[in-house]
Amino acid sequence: MLLWLVIAYLLVSIGIGLYAATRVHNARDYIVAGRTLPMYMVLAMVFATWFGAETVLGISATFLEEGFRGLISDPLGASLCLVLFGLIFARPLYRMNLLTLGDFFRVRYNRTTELVLSLCIVVSYLGWVSAQMTALGLVFNVLSDGAISMTQGVLIGSGTVLIYTLFGGMWSVALTTFVQMIVIVLGLLYVTWIAGDMAGGFTAVMSKAAAEGKFEFLPTLDPMDMLAWIAALATMALGSIPQQDVFQRVNSSRNERVAIWGTTLGGLSYFFFASVPLFLAYTATMIDPEMVTRFMEEDSQLILPNLILGHMPFAAQVVFFGALLSVIMSTASGTLLAPSVTFSENVVKGFVPHMSDRLLLLTTRSTVVGFTALVTYYAVYTDSSIHQMVENAYRITLAGAFVPLAAGLFWSRANNLGAGLSILFGLGTWLMLEFFAPEGDVEPQLVGLVASALGMLVGGLVGPRTHHRPHAGHHHAAEATHHVR
Repeated sequence: MLLWLVIAYLLVSIGIGLYAATRVHNARDYIVAGRTLPMYMVLAMVFATWFGAETVLGISATFLEEGFRGLISDPLGASLCLVLFGLIFARPLYRMNLLTLGDFFRVRYNRTTELVLSLCIVVSYLGWVSAQMTALGLVFNVLSDGAISMTQGVLIGSGTVLIYTLFGGMWSVALTTFVQMIVIVLGLLYVTWIAGDMAGGFTAVMSKAAAEGKFEFLPTLDPMDMLAWIAALATMALGSIPQQDVFQRVNSSRNERVAIWGTTLGGLSYFFFASVPLFLAYTATMIDPEMVTRFMEEDSQLILPNLILGHMPFAAQVVFFGALLSVIMSTASGTLLAPSVTFSENVVKGFVPHMSDRLLLLTTRSTVVGFTALVTYYAVYTDSSIHQMVENAYRITLAGAFVPLAAGLFWSRANNLGAGLSILFGLGTWLMLEFFAPEGDVEPQLVGLVASALGMLVGGLVGPRTHHRPHAGHHHAAEATHHVR
């Protein structure tokens, strides 16, 4: 019965997504929803950027194992990323009137920078989207009591997300996410309220967690521990800034004010609401400690779903799994669209002069299908946990893309040579350490970030100034708009 209700919910989501497709008339509608979205929709989409499988299943499991110390990258780093993007990056990027972040690298630097960094951005999504597909497989496997295997669950889930993302693009993401966010918030609060009562009340749960040291999150005074802490925070907080899904949500806003505050408030909402699944997972240690011990040895990501199935009334089960599917699908659809758009607009289009709007739309939709197949394969054949997949996703953009983006926006001497050296030093150092010293004292991506900044500094001071200036505003906005049409 529960499984059939969940399937009905999936069909409703597909229906909303297909309705959204009626609003898509050109590539701009598909990619940025015609830049018409109001504050409440942008806030909902930004909140859902990270409130996915990682938050409900991944970080709740990590919290049980490591406490707050295991959550520096997410939710702390993830929330910080969204707040920084809203307050610092949203205004100048929104004014440029671009379709993708790759367009920024072309307008500010050159085609080579656009191509290399766009490919980096596309690759960074493999782990992130695969984590959502893995979680969908997990949900179907648990709900069917093993009758649907993990692999079959991944296929069902990815097929569902593909259908509504394929036809409606950003409009589908916006409308489905808005509905899904209502289900997420109300559903999780309801289930957490029941679980809190079962565990002896809010105060009892918090006291036990505090007594076990679960709320300690600052590093010790050991320099290596501090570096590891900073690396975990920076990988997510800075590595996620040059990401197309965040940019796309900001860029879909109807005006500059919505772009700035929708993103900032979405980031703050995510930080505070991410505590709900943590509390919910911790109640399991008081409600059914034997089950927690068993799954800590097998797969800690299964603790929360099994707590709900084993101890909650039927209504709460329906609400929880509806909310869980909502968070996964809203994150998956946006993160499926982002790399596909980047690939068609910034990789393929550069090799096809005078590509028509119709052909760009067709290419983007074809890429959505191809990328879905790729991440589904990755989800089925990779053993990493959801939390690991997400943490690893942003290493490449931290080492290669963050410095060219930040310097390009805020440093007048940033030039083509600086961008080239920044990418070469950053990615080269990161890859070399990743392959030859992955267990070193300092995280490879953090060394890559420093090397990237050094490359930009050297190139900017030694090389000639380039004529590309994003703050020149209207000229480049017009140029970018002309380019995408």
